[in-house]
Amino acid sequence: MAINLQKGQRINLKKDNGAILQNICVGVNWGAIEKKGWLGGISKEAVDLDASCALLDAGKNVLDVVYFGNLKSKDGAIKHSGDDLTGDMDGDDGLDNEIITLDFSRLHSSVEYVAFVLNSFRGHDFGTIPFASIRIYEGTPTRVNDVFATYNIAKGEGFAGHVSMVMGVFYKRSNEWKFNAIGEPTKDRKLEETVRTVQQNYL
Repeated sequence: MAINLQKGQRINLKKDNGAILQNICVGVNWGAIEKKGWLGGISKEAVDLDASCALLDAGKNVLDVVYFGNLKSKDGAIKHSGDDLTGDMDGDDGLDNEIITLDFSRLHSSVEYVAFVLNSFRGHDFGTIPFASIRIYEGTPTRVNDVFATYNIAKGEGFAGHVSMVMGVFYKRSNEWKFNAIGEPTKDRKLEETVRTVQQNYL
């Protein structure tokens, strides 16, 4: 498939051979902040970013939320790898710190929207984090088949001054799943507020 989306683009989830994508991963990779000490030494300050996922019905009502405090959706379709409280302390290891997996075949029939959001738990400004990237791809946590959306939020225009964002929304039309690559920062500070922003502005 090999689609690298820009924010605001929409795609269906059909592959070149006509098959439908079934297993999607959303991975987030980020680093700790370097602090210079008064004697010239360097210390690292942990950064806690939280990837989360909200499932909503046709009326935009929240059915379930998968996040660090609830690692699996009720229908078993969505799983969270667990909370990373620090980020990469020793530089970019190239691996995702948090991964959410989605199996469309297991989603409850009432789910019409699956929204992915990111929040900075301790309020670290995205613009102060040395590196922070998001990728949405076909595959599993240990195998990347095709990346079809990436965001660089540490260096991306418009992310400085924000501590939350909407990554993207999968939505169902005529019983077929499509994806909207949103990639927009929000003024929210908590997960509940970010989900509300999705309900109001991005469905």
